[in-house]
Amino acid sequence: MKNALSPLIDRFGRKIEYLRLSVTDRCDLRCSYCLPKSFKGYQEPKDWLTFDEIERVIGLFARLGTSRVRLTGGEPLLRRNLPALAARLSVLPGITDLSLSTNGTQLPKHAQALRAAGVRRLNISLDTLSRECMTQITGRDSLDDVMAGLAAAQEAGFSPIKLNMVVMPAVNAGEVEAMTEFCIERGFILRLIETMPVGATGLAAGYAPLGPIVDELRARFNLIPEIKQLGGGPARYWRTADGRGQIGVITPISQHFCATCNRVRLSVDGTLYLCLGQEEKVELRPLLRGGASDDELIAALRGAIELKPERHEFREAPTKIVRFMSQTGG
Repeated sequence: MKNALSPLIDRFGRKIEYLRLSVTDRCDLRCSYCLPKSFKGYQEPKDWLTFDEIERVIGLFARLGTSRVRLTGGEPLLRRNLPALAARLSVLPGITDLSLSTNGTQLPKHAQALRAAGVRRLNISLDTLSRECMTQITGRDSLDDVMAGLAAAQEAGFSPIKLNMVVMPAVNAGEVEAMTEFCIERGFILRLIETMPVGATGLAAGYAPLGPIVDELRARFNLIPEIKQLGGGPARYWRTADGRGQIGVITPISQHFCATCNRVRLSVDGTLYLCLGQEEKVELRPLLRGGASDDELIAALRGAIELKPERHEFREAPTKIVRFMSQTGG
Protein backbone atom coordinates (compact mmCIF):
# COMPACT_ATOMS: atom_id res chain seq x y z
CA MET A 1 0.00 0.00 0.00
CA LYS A 2 1.28 3.44 -0.93
CA ASN A 3 2.70 5.39 2.02
CA ALA A 4 2.01 2.57 4.48
CA LEU A 5 3.38 3.31 7.95
CA SER A 6 4.33 1.23 10.95
CA PRO A 7 1.14 -0.13 12.51
CA LEU A 8 -0.71 1.10 15.57
CA ILE A 9 0.37 -1.07 18.50
CA ASP A 10 -0.60 -0.14 22.03
CA ARG A 11 1.41 -0.40 25.25
CA PHE A 12 0.24 -3.98 25.74
CA GLY A 13 1.30 -5.25 22.33
CA ARG A 14 -2.16 -5.23 20.76
CA LYS A 15 -2.34 -4.25 17.10
CA ILE A 16 -5.23 -1.89 16.38
CA GLU A 17 -6.68 -3.18 13.13
CA TYR A 18 -10.43 -2.64 13.65
CA LEU A 19 -12.31 0.68 13.80
CA ARG A 20 -15.97 1.05 14.67
CA LEU A 21 -17.18 4.25 13.02
CA SER A 22 -20.38 5.90 14.28
CA VAL A 23 -22.00 8.03 11.59
CA THR A 24 -24.92 9.22 13.74
CA ASP A 25 -26.07 9.09 17.35
CA ARG A 26 -29.73 9.11 16.30
CA CYS A 27 -31.95 6.05 16.11
CA ASP A 28 -35.53 5.24 15.11
CA LEU A 29 -35.84 2.77 18.01
CA ARG A 30 -35.28 3.17 21.74
CA CYS A 31 -33.79 -0.12 22.83
CA SER A 32 -33.96 -0.30 26.60
CA TYR A 33 -30.26 -1.19 27.06
CA CYS A 34 -29.01 1.55 24.74
CA LEU A 35 -30.98 4.79 24.75
CA PRO A 36 -33.50 6.27 27.20
CA LYS A 37 -36.93 6.78 25.66
CA SER A 38 -36.90 10.47 26.65
CA PHE A 39 -33.33 11.17 25.49
CA LYS A 40 -32.84 14.43 23.59
CA GLY A 41 -29.12 15.13 23.99
CA TYR A 42 -28.09 14.43 20.43
CA GLN A 43 -25.08 15.98 18.74
CA GLU A 44 -25.87 18.91 16.46
CA PRO A 45 -25.37 18.10 12.75
CA LYS A 46 -22.77 20.88 12.48
CA ASP A 47 -20.64 18.89 14.90
CA TRP A 48 -20.88 15.64 12.94
CA LEU A 49 -17.80 14.69 10.98
CA THR A 50 -18.42 15.31 7.29
CA PHE A 51 -17.91 12.58 4.70
CA ASP A 52 -14.67 14.27 3.64
CA GLU A 53 -13.42 14.34 7.23
CA ILE A 54 -14.41 10.71 7.77
CA GLU A 55 -12.69 9.59 4.58
CA ARG A 56 -9.53 11.43 5.60
CA VAL A 57 -9.40 9.86 9.06
CA ILE A 58 -10.17 6.35 7.80
CA GLY A 59 -7.51 6.74 5.12
CA LEU A 60 -4.94 7.59 7.79
CA PHE A 61 -6.03 4.67 9.95
CA ALA A 62 -5.62 2.42 6.92
CA ARG A 63 -2.07 3.66 6.38
CA LEU A 64 -1.43 2.71 10.01
CA GLY A 65 -2.58 -0.87 9.52
CA THR A 66 -6.30 -0.68 10.35
CA SER A 67 -8.00 -2.84 7.73
CA ARG A 68 -11.48 -3.44 9.16
CA VAL A 69 -14.13 -0.73 9.45
CA ARG A 70 -17.66 -1.20 10.78
CA LEU A 71 -20.29 1.51 10.23
CA THR A 72 -22.42 1.97 13.34
CA GLY A 73 -24.68 4.47 15.11
CA GLY A 74 -27.22 5.03 16.61
CA GLU A 75 -28.85 3.66 13.53
CA PRO A 76 -26.33 4.33 10.76
CA LEU A 77 -28.89 4.18 7.97
CA LEU A 78 -30.49 7.37 9.30
CA ARG A 79 -27.38 9.23 8.06
CA ARG A 80 -28.34 10.68 4.70
CA ASN A 81 -26.51 9.22 1.68
CA LEU A 82 -24.70 6.61 3.76
CA PRO A 83 -24.16 4.30 0.74
CA ALA A 84 -22.17 7.12 -0.88
CA LEU A 85 -19.87 7.23 2.14
CA ALA A 86 -19.56 3.44 2.10
CA ALA A 87 -18.51 3.57 -1.54
CA ARG A 88 -15.74 6.03 -0.69
CA LEU A 89 -14.45 3.98 2.23
CA SER A 90 -14.59 0.59 0.55
CA VAL A 91 -12.02 1.59 -2.09
CA LEU A 92 -9.50 3.15 0.29
CA PRO A 93 -6.13 1.38 0.03
CA GLY A 94 -5.72 -0.97 2.98
CA ILE A 95 -9.41 -1.32 3.85
CA THR A 96 -10.20 -4.98 3.26
CA ASP A 97 -13.43 -5.37 5.24
CA LEU A 98 -16.30 -2.86 5.39
CA SER A 99 -19.31 -3.95 7.39
CA LEU A 100 -22.42 -2.41 8.96
CA SER A 101 -24.38 -2.81 12.20
CA THR A 102 -28.06 -1.91 11.96
CA ASN A 103 -31.42 -2.51 13.59
CA GLY A 104 -32.70 -3.52 10.15
CA THR A 105 -35.67 -1.19 9.87
CA GLN A 106 -34.16 0.86 7.03
CA LEU A 107 -32.70 -2.03 5.04
CA PRO A 108 -35.61 -2.37 2.58
CA LYS A 109 -34.65 1.07 1.26
CA HIS A 110 -30.88 0.71 1.35
CA ALA A 111 -29.75 -2.94 1.17
CA GLN A 112 -29.11 -3.01 -2.58
CA ALA A 113 -27.22 0.31 -2.55
CA LEU A 114 -25.09 -0.79 0.40
CA ARG A 115 -24.14 -4.00 -1.36
CA ALA A 116 -23.24 -2.09 -4.51
CA ALA A 117 -21.17 0.36 -2.44
CA GLY A 118 -18.89 -2.35 -1.11
CA VAL A 119 -20.44 -3.30 2.24
CA ARG A 120 -20.10 -7.06 2.44
CA ARG A 121 -21.27 -8.05 5.91
CA LEU A 122 -24.23 -7.05 8.07
CA ASN A 123 -24.92 -7.42 11.77
CA ILE A 124 -28.61 -6.91 12.47
CA SER A 125 -30.06 -6.45 15.97
CA LEU A 126 -32.95 -8.77 16.79
CA ASP A 127 -33.46 -9.46 20.49
CA THR A 128 -36.79 -11.25 20.29
CA LEU A 129 -39.35 -12.88 17.99
CA SER A 130 -42.23 -11.76 20.21
CA ARG A 131 -44.18 -8.62 19.30
CA GLU A 132 -44.89 -7.90 22.95
CA CYS A 133 -41.24 -8.25 23.91
CA MET A 134 -40.14 -6.25 20.87
CA THR A 135 -42.36 -3.39 21.98
CA GLN A 136 -40.96 -3.64 25.50
CA ILE A 137 -37.35 -3.56 24.31
CA THR A 138 -37.45 -1.13 21.35
CA GLY A 139 -40.34 1.13 22.34
CA ARG A 140 -42.65 0.07 19.47
CA ASP A 141 -43.74 -3.01 17.58
CA SER A 142 -40.93 -2.99 15.03
CA LEU A 143 -40.91 -6.72 14.33
CA ASP A 144 -42.40 -6.50 10.83
CA ASP A 145 -39.95 -3.73 9.89
CA VAL A 146 -36.96 -5.79 11.01
CA MET A 147 -38.24 -8.92 9.25
CA ALA A 148 -38.62 -6.93 6.04
CA GLY A 149 -35.05 -5.73 6.52
CA LEU A 150 -33.78 -9.29 6.90
CA ALA A 151 -35.54 -10.30 3.69
CA ALA A 152 -34.10 -7.29 1.85
CA ALA A 153 -30.59 -8.10 3.07
CA GLN A 154 -30.81 -11.67 1.83
CA GLU A 155 -32.28 -10.56 -1.49
CA ALA A 156 -29.39 -8.12 -1.93
CA GLY A 157 -26.92 -10.99 -1.56
CA PHE A 158 -25.46 -10.32 1.87
CA SER A 159 -23.88 -13.43 3.37
CA PRO A 160 -23.27 -14.20 6.09
CA ILE A 161 -25.85 -12.16 7.99
CA LYS A 162 -25.35 -12.13 11.75
CA LEU A 163 -28.24 -11.49 14.13
CA ASN A 164 -27.24 -9.86 17.42
CA MET A 165 -29.32 -10.82 20.44
CA VAL A 166 -28.58 -9.01 23.70
CA VAL A 167 -29.65 -11.51 26.36
CA MET A 168 -31.42 -9.94 29.34
CA PRO A 169 -32.75 -11.76 32.40
CA ALA A 170 -36.53 -11.69 32.86
CA VAL A 171 -36.88 -10.12 29.39
CA ASN A 172 -35.76 -12.40 26.58
CA ALA A 173 -33.40 -14.98 28.11
CA GLY A 174 -36.11 -17.61 27.71
CA GLU A 175 -36.21 -17.07 23.93
CA VAL A 176 -32.65 -18.10 23.10
CA GLU A 177 -33.60 -21.59 21.96
CA ALA A 178 -36.39 -20.28 19.72
CA MET A 179 -34.04 -17.69 18.25
CA THR A 180 -31.45 -20.40 17.58
CA GLU A 181 -34.01 -22.47 15.69
CA PHE A 182 -35.12 -19.41 13.73
CA CYS A 183 -31.55 -18.64 12.65
CA ILE A 184 -30.78 -22.23 11.67
CA GLU A 185 -33.93 -22.39 9.54
CA ARG A 186 -33.31 -19.02 7.85
CA GLY A 187 -29.55 -19.29 7.35
CA PHE A 188 -28.51 -16.55 9.79
CA ILE A 189 -25.63 -16.66 12.27
CA LEU A 190 -26.91 -15.96 15.80
CA ARG A 191 -24.68 -13.95 18.13
CA LEU A 192 -25.57 -13.90 21.82
CA ILE A 193 -24.28 -10.87 23.72
CA GLU A 194 -24.05 -10.15 27.44
CA THR A 195 -25.48 -6.77 28.44
CA MET A 196 -22.76 -4.23 29.22
CA PRO A 197 -23.23 -1.61 31.99
CA VAL A 198 -22.76 1.37 29.65
CA GLY A 199 -24.89 4.23 30.95
CA ALA A 200 -27.91 3.91 33.20
CA THR A 201 -29.80 2.03 30.48
CA GLY A 202 -27.20 -0.70 30.15
CA LEU A 203 -26.94 -1.03 33.91
CA ALA A 204 -30.71 -1.29 34.35
CA ALA A 205 -31.06 -3.95 31.65
CA GLY A 206 -29.43 -6.54 33.88
CA TYR A 207 -26.83 -9.16 33.15
CA ALA A 208 -27.34 -12.78 32.17
CA PRO A 209 -24.09 -14.80 32.06
CA LEU A 210 -24.02 -16.76 28.83
CA GLY A 211 -22.07 -19.79 30.06
CA PRO A 212 -25.08 -21.77 31.35
CA ILE A 213 -27.17 -20.75 28.33
CA VAL A 214 -24.50 -21.96 25.92
CA ASP A 215 -24.22 -25.26 27.82
CA GLU A 216 -27.94 -25.81 27.26
CA LEU A 217 -27.64 -24.94 23.57
CA ARG A 218 -24.68 -27.27 23.12
CA ALA A 219 -26.74 -30.16 24.45
CA ARG A 220 -29.91 -29.23 22.58
CA PHE A 221 -28.34 -28.55 19.17
CA ASN A 222 -25.22 -30.76 19.35
CA LEU A 223 -22.88 -27.79 19.00
CA ILE A 224 -19.16 -28.15 18.42
CA PRO A 225 -16.47 -25.43 18.46
CA GLU A 226 -16.08 -23.55 15.18
CA ILE A 227 -12.50 -23.51 13.93
CA LYS A 228 -12.86 -20.75 11.34
CA GLN A 229 -12.60 -17.10 12.35
CA LEU A 230 -15.85 -15.34 11.45
CA GLY A 231 -15.06 -11.62 11.33
CA GLY A 232 -12.63 -9.47 13.27
CA GLY A 233 -14.54 -9.14 16.53
CA PRO A 234 -14.42 -10.92 19.89
CA ALA A 235 -17.10 -13.59 19.37
CA ARG A 236 -16.34 -17.26 20.01
CA TYR A 237 -18.30 -19.47 17.63
CA TRP A 238 -20.00 -22.84 17.74
CA ARG A 239 -21.70 -24.76 14.93
CA THR A 240 -24.12 -27.61 14.62
CA ALA A 241 -22.59 -30.95 13.72
CA ASP A 242 -24.36 -30.91 10.34
CA GLY A 243 -22.98 -27.43 9.58
CA ARG A 244 -26.41 -25.84 9.14
CA GLY A 245 -26.22 -23.49 12.13
CA GLN A 246 -23.61 -21.24 13.73
CA ILE A 247 -23.77 -19.41 17.05
CA GLY A 248 -21.42 -16.73 18.30
CA VAL A 249 -21.00 -15.79 21.96
CA ILE A 250 -19.76 -12.40 23.16
CA THR A 251 -19.00 -12.36 26.88
CA PRO A 252 -17.55 -8.98 27.94
CA ILE A 253 -18.55 -9.58 31.55
CA SER A 254 -18.23 -13.27 32.39
CA GLN A 255 -15.18 -13.97 30.19
CA HIS A 256 -13.74 -10.70 28.95
CA PHE A 257 -11.48 -10.54 25.91
CA CYS A 258 -9.50 -7.40 26.71
CA ALA A 259 -6.12 -9.08 26.24
CA THR A 260 -6.82 -9.43 22.52
CA CYS A 261 -8.78 -6.20 22.00
CA ASN A 262 -7.93 -4.90 18.52
CA ARG A 263 -10.46 -2.07 18.19
CA VAL A 264 -11.22 1.55 18.89
CA ARG A 265 -14.36 3.62 18.32
CA LEU A 266 -14.82 6.92 16.51
CA SER A 267 -18.03 8.75 17.41
CA VAL A 268 -20.06 10.93 15.07
CA ASP A 269 -18.53 14.11 16.54
CA GLY A 270 -14.96 12.92 16.01
CA THR A 271 -14.24 11.63 19.51
CA LEU A 272 -11.92 8.64 19.46
CA TYR A 273 -12.79 6.30 22.34
CA LEU A 274 -10.02 3.88 23.26
CA CYS A 275 -12.18 1.52 25.34
CA LEU A 276 -15.92 1.05 25.61
CA GLY A 277 -15.61 0.62 29.37
CA GLN A 278 -13.17 3.43 30.19
CA GLU A 279 -13.06 7.21 29.77
CA GLU A 280 -9.84 7.65 27.77
CA LYS A 281 -10.58 9.57 24.57
CA VAL A 282 -9.09 12.02 22.07
CA GLU A 283 -10.97 14.74 20.19
CA LEU A 284 -10.09 14.66 16.48
CA ARG A 285 -12.59 17.21 15.17
CA PRO A 286 -10.64 20.28 16.40
CA LEU A 287 -7.58 18.99 14.57
CA LEU A 288 -9.50 18.25 11.39
CA ARG A 289 -11.11 21.69 11.36
CA GLY A 290 -8.04 23.53 12.59
CA GLY A 291 -5.87 22.82 9.58
CA ALA A 292 -3.84 19.91 10.99
CA SER A 293 -1.56 18.19 8.49
CA ASP A 294 -1.67 14.43 7.89
CA ASP A 295 1.53 14.08 9.89
CA GLU A 296 -0.05 15.93 12.83
CA LEU A 297 -3.15 13.75 12.65
CA ILE A 298 -1.05 10.59 12.50
CA ALA A 299 0.85 11.76 15.57
CA ALA A 300 -2.48 12.34 17.33
CA LEU A 301 -3.64 8.81 16.45
CA ARG A 302 -0.40 7.29 17.73
CA GLY A 303 -0.69 9.33 20.91
CA ALA A 304 -4.27 8.22 21.36
CA ILE A 305 -3.39 4.54 21.09
CA GLU A 306 -0.84 5.06 23.87
CA LEU A 307 -3.81 5.93 26.10
CA LYS A 308 -5.68 2.70 25.41
CA PRO A 309 -6.19 0.99 28.79
CA GLU A 310 -5.36 -2.61 29.46
CA ARG A 311 -8.97 -3.58 30.18
CA HIS A 312 -12.42 -2.39 31.17
CA GLU A 313 -13.82 -2.54 34.71
CA PHE A 314 -17.40 -3.58 34.02
CA ARG A 315 -17.42 -5.98 36.98
CA GLU A 316 -15.34 -3.92 39.41
CA ALA A 317 -16.96 -0.54 38.62
CA PRO A 318 -20.27 -1.16 36.82
CA THR A 319 -21.52 2.41 37.35
CA LYS A 320 -18.37 4.06 35.98
CA ILE A 321 -19.51 4.77 32.39
CA VAL A 322 -22.35 7.29 32.37
CA ARG A 323 -22.50 7.93 28.61
CA PHE A 324 -25.04 5.89 26.67
CA MET A 325 -24.08 3.27 24.10
CA SER A 326 -25.53 5.34 21.24
CA GLN A 327 -23.23 8.23 22.17
CA THR A 328 -20.11 6.09 21.96
CA GLY A 329 -20.98 4.14 18.83
CA GLY A 330 -22.28 0.59 18.96
